[in-house]
Amino acid sequence: MKRCGHTARSARRLTSTAWLVTACSVLVAVSQASACGDGADLGPAPSSVAASSSAISSPATTSSPVTLQAPARALEAPLTGGLVARFPGTESIVIADEDHRALRIASDASTVDSAGGFATVQLPGPPANVVAWNDTILVTVRDPGLLVKLRVEGGSVREVGKTPLPPDAWGLAVSKDGKRAVVTSAYANKVAAVDIDAMTADGSTGPVWIADTTREPRGVVIAADGKTAWISHIVGSRLTKLDGVDTSAATVSRVDLAASALRAPSGKSLSAALGYALALSPDGKRLFAPRHALGAMGREAWFGAATVDVLRTDTASGIAPLHQGNALMLRSSIAKETETPDTLANLPAEPLAPFTQPRDIRYRTTTRTLLVAGEGDNVVAELDALALDPTLSVMRTYKIGSDVDPNLGTARSGGAPSGIALSEDERFAYVFCRSTYDFVRIPLSTDPLSAEPPAPIQTVRIDTDPLSEDAAKGRRLFYDATDRITSGGLACAGCHPEGRDDGHVWHEASFDTPDGGTRANFVGTYENVPDLAKTKGFPRRTAWLVGRVDAQGPYGWRAESATLGDRIQAGMGLHRWGGLPAHEPANVAARSAYLTIFLRKGLVPPARSTTAELGPLERRGKEVFGDATAACASCHKAETSFTDRVAHPLAALPLVRGFDDEPKQAFKTPSLAFVGNRGPYFHDGSATSLERLIDNNKDRMGKTTHLSEADRAALVAYLKTL
Repeated sequence: MKRCGHTARSARRLTSTAWLVTACSVLVAVSQASACGDGADLGPAPSSVAASSSAISSPATTSSPVTLQAPARALEAPLTGGLVARFPGTESIVIADEDHRALRIASDASTVDSAGGFATVQLPGPPANVVAWNDTILVTVRDPGLLVKLRVEGGSVREVGKTPLPPDAWGLAVSKDGKRAVVTSAYANKVAAVDIDAMTADGSTGPVWIADTTREPRGVVIAADGKTAWISHIVGSRLTKLDGVDTSAATVSRVDLAASALRAPSGKSLSAALGYALALSPDGKRLFAPRHALGAMGREAWFGAATVDVLRTDTASGIAPLHQGNALMLRSSIAKETETPDTLANLPAEPLAPFTQPRDIRYRTTTRTLLVAGEGDNVVAELDALALDPTLSVMRTYKIGSDVDPNLGTARSGGAPSGIALSEDERFAYVFCRSTYDFVRIPLSTDPLSAEPPAPIQTVRIDTDPLSEDAAKGRRLFYDATDRITSGGLACAGCHPEGRDDGHVWHEASFDTPDGGTRANFVGTYENVPDLAKTKGFPRRTAWLVGRVDAQGPYGWRAESATLGDRIQAGMGLHRWGGLPAHEPANVAARSAYLTIFLRKGLVPPARSTTAELGPLERRGKEVFGDATAACASCHKAETSFTDRVAHPLAALPLVRGFDDEPKQAFKTPSLAFVGNRGPYFHDGSATSLERLIDNNKDRMGKTTHLSEADRAALVAYLKTL
């Protein structure tokens, strides 16, 4: 464990160059969009957004004032942020619409039936998470890193305070007394505490404290006593625990939580990804973590399975025992067709999971159930919160996606549900859908096990896609896991969240499948491979996409794909169990073309701290990088995003346990863009940090044996600025 050492002063130092603190006023503008989705012009596409201190400065008139439905009252529990937040005691909601850089506010979510029922608050940057209570709204802004405090009064919304934060501010939670906010900064790998009452209009007051975390901290919840907080990550299975949240310096520790313990290969603790959100039980004794268990066993479970893992907060341990031997396990139909007498892996005879790509979770107190938004399959699943593994105890599934594109197979309505809020009486779920910009109102059954069919949902198109029609199709393909041509049950966002990476090293293995033939597929662990194949596969780490796909080509670890479109098409065959279903080649080409447009125009590079010039250590590192003897720049060419895009033969790395030895050792020079925060490194993930990569490199890539310890540290410091 460690005590965080950053102070409010250091917070200002971290962000002062990323955001010039000014007094800016955020005012309500009512969207003139109709129910069919014709939206007001909200400015340029998000891919063109840069860090800026300016905000909407001219007042906007409103014909539909923002009104709250109940008087102010004390909070009954801490608030957990999300894309959708409801004002306690009311049916008024706020939606964080990142792609339009706006908040959407509905005075009564239980009755709103058109886009005109949503007021629009333009923000100085893209929002991530929001909470609301009484007359107050708090929202995290990713770029520049900010926590913004808004007040609803007199039918309008105005900014009353803000706090500069490490860039890429994302997750948000507020203590029960409404005094302290905890905010995660995803790309910066930081968490900060903010004194809400001390927030000023000019942003001159920094956080109370800032602490370091591991990669990609996202969801955060605060215990009822306000002293402890928990953080999820979209990379890895561990959680982060904060003690002393209410003090001037919290204590940070890492907590192991096995991913899908009951469905893991015998005795194996699995890695996890997509930990966007967390939820606490009302008594605070159980913490629920929806995510993907990479390598979990199941029918056709090539990547693993979605899971909700449960942690006992008093002991900081999972409640489900790690699977050992054959307990409670059955062979799946797929495995039976390929099993041999020496088969050791046992698979649960269940499909992948009740949802794919979990994005949000809420605890429903009246039924003691969990509501989980499945971004990939456009559903909200209701699970038993008292089960050892809630995903093995599905109560009901609410299908949101509709109007399926007959050519692309993606939902054109209700696509990528990403945020949930419950109504005051918990009879409705209010959902925001990221890929179609829909608000969805779901009538929830008072008895989740009832056989009666669910009542119809209501859908309101809030706005249109800010990008072109072709890019919008690519966006829907990027998030949607239901199209069986694009993949075998996992969308692009399932491995490349926000175009980043899940940090996982996949097994590229060739084996026979029941659909005929020997095919190369990616699997989560070698235990997912049928034993008949007698292979563990070659290591292939998930690639980072955003900001690194503008070049014509080639792509792939071995530069085997001439263009990005070719690489996407190759991925359609790799990311599944077996081969592509029957299709016309033009269908594959169309999908890759739409995805190419979205990857280049729609993915937004992470916000980062920027400085006018490099510091002394970084300047020395740049000299080392450009030195002819070290020869880093001979392959990592700055003018082409720090790569020459050529596959070079390299000395073999030591074999990583659990993989097959690979005879061919020529790999494409990777771009160094964003290299500082996308470990582990190499195709096999064998370098856990840049420091270890440089220290162990010797003369394998360029020449570094002659470098002093100080010069190696300088080189690493420079690489982290790229």
